Amino acid sequence: MPLLTVLALMALPFLEVWLMIVVGGWIGVPWTLAALVSLMVLGVAVLRRAGTKAFQDADTAMRSGEPPRGGLLDPLMLMAGGVLLVIPGFITAALGLLLALPFTRPALRWAFAGWAQRRMRKMQDRVNQEFVVQGAGVPGQGRRAGDPFGGGPGADPFGRRPGADTAGDAPASDRGRVIQGRFEPTDGDDDTPS
Repeated sequence: MPLLTVLALMALPFLEVWLMIVVGGWIGVPWTLAALVSLMVLGVAVLRRAGTKAFQDADTAMRSGEPPRGGLLDPLMLMAGGVLLVIPGFITAALGLLLALPFTRPALRWAFAGWAQRRMRKMQDRVNQEFVVQGAGVPGQGRRAGDPFGGGPGADPFGRRPGADTAGDAPASDRGRVIQGRFEPTDGDDDTPS
């Protein structure tokens, strides 16, 4: 897959120049140059608007202490669309318009979210397989028989029995690991002012 992406990026300038020549022969060189310059100006305007909106959203979120309402994907798509519009060429301009138009962004957001979920699932499966190959237990899947840590299926690596509850309020698996002990201050740790 990366080789295909590299080849596509290498072929893009040649396709752009070929398309400019075709469009220039069809509508004329002055109109082609005017279209390219107007697309570049549109790209600069989109970049300025996206940057201003992203800055305002980030400022509002920082002042209120809450995450940004619109998320980060919309400003990123606007900025990427603006950059693609600034690059001279009709193919990059078409991709930039897809990213910048308000009625195409929801579909792209949906497609990106689905792709990211599939990618995360594949990465999780790969990590789980790597754990099993190395002989380590996968969290939530229990231990194998003959485990070097002495656990059978479902045993806890810290020596507790499954479902054992030491505090009486929640199962041990829900609370996490608790380290018990006491604190003994040394001479430099006292809180009394000198």
